[in-house]
Amino acid sequence: MKQYTYLLVNFLAVIVCFIFSFHPKIRFDRFFVPFIKSAILVLIPFIIWDAWFTKIGVWWFNDSYLIGVRLLGLPLEEWLFFICIPFSCVFTFYCLDKFFSLEWKPQADRYFSMGAAVSCFVLCLFNTGLVYPFITFLATGISLVYLKFVSRVTWIGKVSLIYTMLLPGFFLVNGVLTGTGLEQPIVNYTTGHYMEIRIGTIPVEDAVYGYTMILWNVFFFKKFSRDRLETAALT
Repeated sequence: MKQYTYLLVNFLAVIVCFIFSFHPKIRFDRFFVPFIKSAILVLIPFIIWDAWFTKIGVWWFNDSYLIGVRLLGLPLEEWLFFICIPFSCVFTFYCLDKFFSLEWKPQADRYFSMGAAVSCFVLCLFNTGLVYPFITFLATGISLVYLKFVSRVTWIGKVSLIYTMLLPGFFLVNGVLTGTGLEQPIVNYTTGHYMEIRIGTIPVEDAVYGYTMILWNVFFFKKFSRDRLETAALT
């Protein structure tokens, strides 16, 4: 049973959101195709990033908690992680955006995006010798600049607020993956590659990594489902 642990974590992270997708007042099932398109598109660079970090030893996976199937050197469960976690996050974003007014004023959204991007670039410069924070903060800063000032999206503040609301769930899932409640971590991090600042058992970089992943999932989800979202807003 132990070898199904990571698989079970993925299942529990997504099952409640999946069931409620069919609720008549939500009907997120109408957006499954746009979500899958966006998730696969985002999955590609993140899997490459993940596989590279695994290859150079930034992190590694404990086979005791895995079913043993690997693709590109990554456990099947890790591939599923990039579908299950974005699904729950995008579903939550969709629901909160549908039922509550979480819009930010344009100026506030712009200043927040600018401040967050600058903070990421500064942290990047302070961690040039550590590959995980350096790449993570750099990717996040570039993502924020591109989304806000090139694509000119207006929802970065809103997504950031919702992601903050989701952090307890993130800490629960990632906590288990990094060893909370287990004899050993499922995902192990190598000293000398990260800042070694942890929230419980979770490296702080993981939260930023997840934030960037969700930003891009929301970006492509909104792009692929624009017409359906406009129709849903009227129902």
